[in-house]
Amino acid sequence: MATKTLLTIEEYAALDEPEGLRYELSEGELIVTPSPNYIHNKIRDRLNSRLQAYLDTRKLGDVVSEMDFKLADNVVRRPDVAFIRAGRLHGVDLEQVPLPFGPDLAVEIVSRNDRADDLMLKVSQYLQAGAQAVWLLYPKTGLAYRYVPGKLEPEVRTAVDGGRFEEPQLLPGFSLPLAEILG
Repeated sequence: MATKTLLTIEEYAALDEPEGLRYELSEGELIVTPSPNYIHNKIRDRLNSRLQAYLDTRKLGDVVSEMDFKLADNVVRRPDVAFIRAGRLHGVDLEQVPLPFGPDLAVEIVSRNDRADDLMLKVSQYLQAGAQAVWLLYPKTGLAYRYVPGKLEPEVRTAVDGGRFEEPQLLPGFSLPLAEILG
C-alpha cells in the first residue's frame, strides 16, 4: 500500500509551480491540477472586473483572483475569485503567500477535471475557515450553487432563468446576471 507524503505550509510555499500546473494543499496533501482553459479564465476575469468596478465606488473590501489562502494549518486553497472585507488586510504582510486567513467570499469556476467530492471538500474547508459564502459556477450548464455556513443545501440559480450573482450581506447592492458572467 502506497503512503502519502504530506507537506507543511512552509514546504508548500517553497514549491515552484511548473508551467501549466496549479497547486493547492488539502489536509497536507498536494493537489495538482492543470492550468485553467480560456473559457474558465474569461469567466473569472469577467466576474473579477465587475466586482472590482463595484468595489471601486465603495470601500467594502477588495477582490483578487488565483490567490493562495491558508484555511487551516495544512490547507491552502486558491479560489478563482475571492472577496476580502475591508479591514481584514490591515497589519497583514501583503507580500506573503499564502494569505493567513480565508476569504469572505470564494468563487470557484468548475472545470471538467473537477470531481464532486473534491469540490464539496473545498466548500467545507472555505466555510470552516470563516467564508460567509462559497459559489460554484458551472459554465456548461449555466448553474450556480451558493453555499453558506450552517445550511446543508445550497441555493441553486440558473443563467437561463435570469439568476443573478448576488451576495447582499457582503456586497450590498451588487447584482450581476449569471448570463453575463457565464455567457
